[in-house]
Amino acid sequence: MVTPSDVTSAPATKPPERAGAPGPDLPRIVPRRHIGRWATAAAALLVFAMVLNSVVRNEAFQWDVVGRYFTTAAVLDGLLLTLWLTGAVMVLGFLLGTVLAVMRLSANPVLRTLSWGYVWIFRSTPLLVQLLFWFNIGALYPTLGLGIPFGPEFVTVKTVNLLGPTLTAVIGLTLHETAYAAEVVRGGILSVDSGQTEAAQALGLSRRRTLRRIVVPQAMRSIVPTAGNMLIGTLKGTSIVSVLAVHDLLYSAQLIYNQTYQVIPLLMVATLWYIAVTSVLSTGQYYVERHYARGNSRALPPTPLQRLRGRLATVRTRLGAATAPDAGSTIGGDR
Repeated sequence: MVTPSDVTSAPATKPPERAGAPGPDLPRIVPRRHIGRWATAAAALLVFAMVLNSVVRNEAFQWDVVGRYFTTAAVLDGLLLTLWLTGAVMVLGFLLGTVLAVMRLSANPVLRTLSWGYVWIFRSTPLLVQLLFWFNIGALYPTLGLGIPFGPEFVTVKTVNLLGPTLTAVIGLTLHETAYAAEVVRGGILSVDSGQTEAAQALGLSRRRTLRRIVVPQAMRSIVPTAGNMLIGTLKGTSIVSVLAVHDLLYSAQLIYNQTYQVIPLLMVATLWYIAVTSVLSTGQYYVERHYARGNSRALPPTPLQRLRGRLATVRTRLGAATAPDAGSTIGGDR
């Protein structure tokens, strides 16, 4: 039986310690100091600052001239033609490349051989050689006709009047990109587990519907990153059509500096426009990849804006906890 004296003489109960707080007999955990990491970051920032300073303060770049020609009509017209070439080549290239990829995966040996031969030839030949070949196609075929084989021709067109510089650039770039797009699409289709196709066949779906509704949507997770790289590569690769006197972005800059002899500033104008467009395309590629990642993960990765908001919320929470009125008394009471 417990008497009142026993209760009075009982020692006071020690208050429970907070979760995560070190006890009196436990060692204090000190976070590891990454000295090498901070030293490397400081050295990298120092090198970046030196390069940035040399670029900004170098008078040879003539930044006033760059700003003067950055939005001129000739440069903007060349930029629009570059964007049009990039879009047309990518759309046509992936349409034809998808057909070649399906042919390569077909059970028909003739279709497989033709698809493999096309990819082999156009991947083995430099792009500049292909463009020059199509530009001089008139020397090989002066006229093109439509009619009966080994018989009369109903329509005849001179090649010189048919293929201009811009159309030649579209044909050459499209045929070149088709070979690479075919391999990209084929690799994406092969990345889909064969069990998906077997399940679709068990449900009675046709081969075409299985490819369109089941295989291709899953293959896009593998296709989109490589296709984004191809898109950016095509954007920069269109500069090679300047050898055909096509008025793209680079050729427009060349026409201006051939008159003003301000080579470096005009090249910087073209470079800055390429960087700006590439940055926009890279951002679009990120969101397209995020869209097709919905079926692969339960939670989508946060966007850069969401990451920024999360970090700002964390900083506000820490600042609020540090400046709270009872923060000092709580700390003193714990001691």
